[in-house]
Amino acid sequence: MYQIRRPQAEVTSNQQMALTHHENSLVPHVSLSIHPEVSEAVDMSKPMYWDRREIPLPDKRYKDILTPADKSLKEKEKGPWGQLSNEEKLALYRLSFCQTYPEMNQSSSEWKTVLAGVLYCIGLTGLVIIWQTAYVYPPTPRTFDAEWQAKQVKRMLDMRVSPIEGFAAQWDYEKGQWK
Repeated sequence: MYQIRRPQAEVTSNQQMALTHHENSLVPHVSLSIHPEVSEAVDMSKPMYWDRREIPLPDKRYKDILTPADKSLKEKEKGPWGQLSNEEKLALYRLSFCQTYPEMNQSSSEWKTVLAGVLYCIGLTGLVIIWQTAYVYPPTPRTFDAEWQAKQVKRMLDMRVSPIEGFAAQWDYEKGQWK
């Protein structure tokens, strides 16, 4: 009969390893957790708090764990609200919600950062194009000069290129000008 050997796991200081043993299992279940604060997954099936205009009543309150002062304030809430001061009413609101609607609607300065980033990229691209024009691209060919092109047109007219429907057909040879 064959003997089944289980792999030995080495546990280091920055790793936590959990080996689970099942009677019929040949390979142990290994769970590594190197940085649990970084790789933490959010359980979307549990009630969550959201500060959003589209969802005015989130699934749960903003503060789950209440301090003794908060608990006494919650007891005062059960009484008449006329006896509560504005600060206490605001503190009660802050137990349930993080931001008010005006705070949620307040515009942020993020557009300035985005605009600065876009302008920075455009400027950097312009500098790269200027650098490439100066150091990478070859000089402009002489055939792009206006003088060269005028000589080329004269040469084509003298050779009578495409005299029926083409280039030379548009030239009046008797008057020496374009038709």
